[in-house]
Amino acid sequence: MNRNELVTNIAEKSGLTKKDVEVVVSGLVDEITNALKSGDKVQFVGFGTFETRERSSRTGRNPQTGEEINILASTVPAFRPGNKLKEAVK
Repeated sequence: MNRNELVTNIAEKSGLTKKDVEVVVSGLVDEITNALKSGDKVQFVGFGTFETRERSSRTGRNPQTGEEINILASTVPAFRPGNKLKEAVK
């Protein structure tokens, strides 16, 4: 499912217009992004938690040449699913 399909499905189920749903979805994505940028977690009880994790620097290998390269440390976004979501997917 892509973003447009998500907006369409929510609009059909809620009776709201697609435009209104798009505003809400965009706002949600923006707020999650801003929270992660500032180092905060975003937790939806039962659904899951969005957070950031630190990756340490490591040595990798260029697949074309076989040459070793240094991969710098970085901060990456992560999602940890909640129990209700895990049970629903089983």
